[in-house]
Amino acid sequence: MARFDTKGLDGVLEEMKREGELVGPAADAMLMAGAEQVKLAWRRAASEHGLRFTGEMIESIAYPNKPKQIGDVRSIDIYPQGTDSGGKHTKKPIRNATKAFYVNYKRGKGSGWIDEYADKYSEDMAIPAMIAAWENYKK
Repeated sequence: MARFDTKGLDGVLEEMKREGELVGPAADAMLMAGAEQVKLAWRRAASEHGLRFTGEMIESIAYPNKPKQIGDVRSIDIYPQGTDSGGKHTKKPIRNATKAFYVNYKRGKGSGWIDEYADKYSEDMAIPAMIAAWENYKK
């Protein structure tokens, strides 16, 4: 669904490269700090767009406890996890990620809540957190 842009981290990435820290504990700490902010941004965007029926989808927005390696790229997937319990709006349980995808791309209320809002909030929140994690690591 969404992609996080590293614009604003260029100077830090160059410094990390010079110090040989593009992988390892410093990079992982930065990814985790950013992931927490992205999670909060997604939850904020979903709440602001009135997507709280039971709260299950919003509360399920999470990420794993460590980054994964795909080729030479470290990443963390952040999205609604698990399934809801079913209820008033759904007669049977449905994956929370499916609900988020549907509401993001449908026409009308909620349309674009991830692409237009969660990603924007994420950049404003995650980059400073990632820079702070790097500065903390250097101490």
